[in-house]
Amino acid sequence: MRHPRPWESGRVNRLAHETSPYLLQHADNPVDWWPWSPEAFEEARKRGVPVLLSVGYSSCHWCHVMAQESFEDETTAAYLNEHFVNVKVDREERPDVDAVYMEAVQAATGQGGWPMTVFLTPDAEPFYFGTYFPPEPRHGMPSFRQVLEGVRSAWTDRRDEVAEVAGKIVRDLAGREISYGDTSTPGEEELAQALLGLTRDYDAQRGGFGGAPKFPPSMVIEFLLRHHARTGSEGALQMARDTCERMARGGIYDQLGGGFARYSVDRDWQVPHFEKMLYDNALLCRVYAHLWRATGSELARRVALETADFMVRELRTGEGGFASALDADSDDGSGRHVEGAYYVWTPEQLEQALGREDAELAARCFGVTQEGTFEEGASVLQLPQQEGVFDAERIASVRERLLGKRAERPAPGRDDKVVAAWNGLAIAALAETGAYFDRPDLVEAAIGAADLLVRLHLDEHARLARTSKDGRAGAHAGVLEDYADVAEGFLALASVTGEGVWLEFAGFLLDHVLAQFTDPGSGALYDTAADAEKLIRRPQDPTDNATPSGWSAAAGALLSYAAHTGAEAHRTAAERALGVVKALGPRAPRFVGWGLAVAEALLDGPREVAVVGPADDPATRTLHRTALLGTAPGAVVAVGTPGSDEFPLLADRPLVGGGAAAYVCRNFTCDAPTTDAERLRTALSG
Repeated sequence: MRHPRPWESGRVNRLAHETSPYLLQHADNPVDWWPWSPEAFEEARKRGVPVLLSVGYSSCHWCHVMAQESFEDETTAAYLNEHFVNVKVDREERPDVDAVYMEAVQAATGQGGWPMTVFLTPDAEPFYFGTYFPPEPRHGMPSFRQVLEGVRSAWTDRRDEVAEVAGKIVRDLAGREISYGDTSTPGEEELAQALLGLTRDYDAQRGGFGGAPKFPPSMVIEFLLRHHARTGSEGALQMARDTCERMARGGIYDQLGGGFARYSVDRDWQVPHFEKMLYDNALLCRVYAHLWRATGSELARRVALETADFMVRELRTGEGGFASALDADSDDGSGRHVEGAYYVWTPEQLEQALGREDAELAARCFGVTQEGTFEEGASVLQLPQQEGVFDAERIASVRERLLGKRAERPAPGRDDKVVAAWNGLAIAALAETGAYFDRPDLVEAAIGAADLLVRLHLDEHARLARTSKDGRAGAHAGVLEDYADVAEGFLALASVTGEGVWLEFAGFLLDHVLAQFTDPGSGALYDTAADAEKLIRRPQDPTDNATPSGWSAAAGALLSYAAHTGAEAHRTAAERALGVVKALGPRAPRFVGWGLAVAEALLDGPREVAVVGPADDPATRTLHRTALLGTAPGAVVAVGTPGSDEFPLLADRPLVGGGAAAYVCRNFTCDAPTTDAERLRTALSG
């Protein structure tokens, strides 16, 4: 009689105690999933089988589809359990694992995406790759079962060949180490070339860069705004302003509830991929606030505030942090999970919600047609350019009633995981937006998230945990973007609140960047710490993706911290890190936007502003607000009472004539102090 094998003796739910909502979504699959762990690979070694690595995230539409079609199917699961050790990874929780194997997928297939499906040896070496596989062959793609059978056959019958392929892939990845090249910083010429490259890629008719799908170019817009501030380039400002207006009028922006979807599937910003990510909304909230600061645009003001309110209303967790995402899919009311069901409208639905007259008005205002702009006759709400002016009060009433009606629909799922880096971006956006528009509640929300990061994510050695959920820190170490973006958030909070403790915490994090993430020889940066888990390659990527690269985010935070403190080691590290921007900026400006923005700050100084005066003095508050509204790229602001030791910039800064004063310095030279807000505004106008 044959004894049952270990994997046949009943399911072991190894995901039940994970903090990742994505892993928890798969905890009840018939597939015997393992989290990424040494034990999983030891199990594969013991059984002599390959590893199936499946990488995704909780709001990923096609991840849900593949799960429903394959991972919830008993027959497919039985085959997987018998012939593979199956490892499930949340890319948002383990960006290092995702980056290493995504690089292999892209190198082998020329494309990538999620779900990512990779087959590994028990030594974690990849040998076969893909993304989504359907349950049946379609569109030239093999079925998932065919792929599994093919991999099993190769593993069983041609093991030496598989090992050879895997070894070659690992060697090729090792050979892709970044050639750091020139360590000098980018100058006027490189930034002008970057602007020219962006101009060539710019879609003058629709805004944005390139074709479909179209992603919000947040970091590039920050560069364009800083370039305009420093040089007066009207072309840079126009690209930024027109792109922001097109996005805000399009379907990618939620015209009822505020906030942005992940991307537009078309060139016109009409039909979004409906998931809403914290990082997109944090970055775009800050972009629109900065656009308002530069132009006074009422649209920019509205969108910045609506996006901030969306984040606080729909993403803030009970512990005070910000959740990662809202799903693209939701119940359409019939029990089917459908992409966009929560957000789209038919003319009939408008009439049911508003009555005939207001429904006709809403259809004209928001571009809802009988044919529909999405699927099955439904339309995504937009604000198309059109003749005539709508009654603002009536439209506000329509929007309010539609929002109330929409709230009755089944809501999209929320990924409650708190990611350190993305909360850092949210802290910076909310702190600045609250300060610009006199919304202390937004600043308080930023402080609440910062408190959570300090309390829960930061240990006694100032090491960051990447994630937390429900008040419990995850087990995975922070990566470079976590340290850099949280430091960026803390620095913004320090400038807004005048509380030097946030500058101090930023310093702790940036000391780790210098010690653990920086190559002491070249100044190059790595995405994982020197003492982090060793993967088949140490990930290292200076290019922006959906968020600023950890590399350029670290350069920006290091530069700001050095401006605040005079720390030479931090400024030198920032300058050395920007060498890669000198190489990439002229060639690929769309993919190094934040690095270019940091380079603009470096070329401008950045300027250091100290505002001294009694805390309750209106003159102090006026000078402080004026300093925060200065457009000089990357300017840092410290505010406090005379003799305060909260900030190094306040040292030896007395009152002037017994009243509040502002001091502006850059490149080791200071202007005369001023008590006049207009003079300060002029000094910080770029």
